[in-house]
Amino acid sequence: MNITKENVDALNAVVKVDIVADDYQAKVTEVLTDYRKKADIPGFRKGHVPMGMIKKQYGKSVMIDEVNKLIQDSLNKFLTEEKLDILGNPLPRVNEDFNWDADTFTFEFELGLAPEFDVDLSAKNKVKQYNIVATEELIDEEVKNIQTRYGKMSAIEEATEHSNVTGTFVNEEAGINKKSTFLVNDLKGKKNEKKVIGAKVGDVIELGTKKLFEDDHKLQHILGVEHDVIHDLDVTVTLTVEDITKTEPADLDKELFDKLFVDGSVSTVTELREKIKEDAEKQFAQQGDQQLLNAVQEYLIENTKFDLPAEFLKKWLATAGEKELTAEEAAAEYEKSEKGLRYQLIEGKIMKDNDIKLDYKELVDYAKGFIRQQMAQFGNMNPEEKELDDIAGRILQNQDEAQKLQGQLISQKLLAFLKENMNFKTKEVTYEEFIKEVYK
Repeated sequence: MNITKENVDALNAVVKVDIVADDYQAKVTEVLTDYRKKADIPGFRKGHVPMGMIKKQYGKSVMIDEVNKLIQDSLNKFLTEEKLDILGNPLPRVNEDFNWDADTFTFEFELGLAPEFDVDLSAKNKVKQYNIVATEELIDEEVKNIQTRYGKMSAIEEATEHSNVTGTFVNEEAGINKKSTFLVNDLKGKKNEKKVIGAKVGDVIELGTKKLFEDDHKLQHILGVEHDVIHDLDVTVTLTVEDITKTEPADLDKELFDKLFVDGSVSTVTELREKIKEDAEKQFAQQGDQQLLNAVQEYLIENTKFDLPAEFLKKWLATAGEKELTAEEAAAEYEKSEKGLRYQLIEGKIMKDNDIKLDYKELVDYAKGFIRQQMAQFGNMNPEEKELDDIAGRILQNQDEAQKLQGQLISQKLLAFLKENMNFKTKEVTYEEFIKEVYK
């Protein structure tokens, strides 16, 4: 067998595989001999069927199967030994004159080669980094929320702006019949508030669902409808009032602090506000980091110039999925995926050039940290190490979950490297300013 590579240009090559009978005949004979031992053909004792009959019945299909296995193994070995950095998978060239009855076979495969390029991280102040701070107003609001959550609830005769109303929302045509509780001042618009303020138990109120609450997801939860219909839902519902309560805010005292922080880390209002600010800014930092990574990606894609073997990739996309695509569909798919492919190459280049690696132990530790956070949300603050190991092992056996966690960890490591090696334009903003500016 002989394998050779011919470069068409810097991004495309053709690998030629020449195979002769000696390359596959011994394996074919071995398989046919095994067939003969197991063959159960009327008129012959088991294991004594003439080899000629076995060859006539199975010889060609076995030969084709073994040649295909040989091609695949040899091609993979060649690509590894030659250290070829390819995009997609090798594409076999169609040979109209190919004949399986010939003594020798020649197969050709098109390759799309990864481009060579450099990544410049030295440009200053080209990417904006946001430092998101918690305002006094935000901290005030969270203190109020805490006092409300831990406050004392009591029944009242009629609804006020600050009362909780429990009732059943109904619209038979839209399939709505849901008992829910809401805060009156969560309603959007004075018109809706006026309809509810002053209501008593047993009253029936008609409300329009369009923009009933500031947040559509709150409306979805209260009405119990599907996510995909909530944004366009515009019907009238009847609300039958069943309960009206008010909440007396909890005092900001030691009893409340001990409920919130069992470790005794907070004992004064000042310390509570500091803790709220710290926790809020940790969450903001996560969103800021994601925005920064997105901005860096866009910058690097825009400013790292290289060509791709576009025509090869379109042909590969046409055959890579379960369903074969037309040339037009493959071209459209390439347009959608080109930026993602470019960033994958840039990311790989940065990691290779700077020896950024990810080993399995790091992935396990990352998975355990993720699990620990999830368990803490359900009150398990100190899970056993063996329990974490067992859960992490099961998660990482799922290929999709393992790839997801690996991608997240790579992004973390890459962002840490970029923060050390790129100069950003830093802007301090409140969370509201961040949302308005970034998500517009």
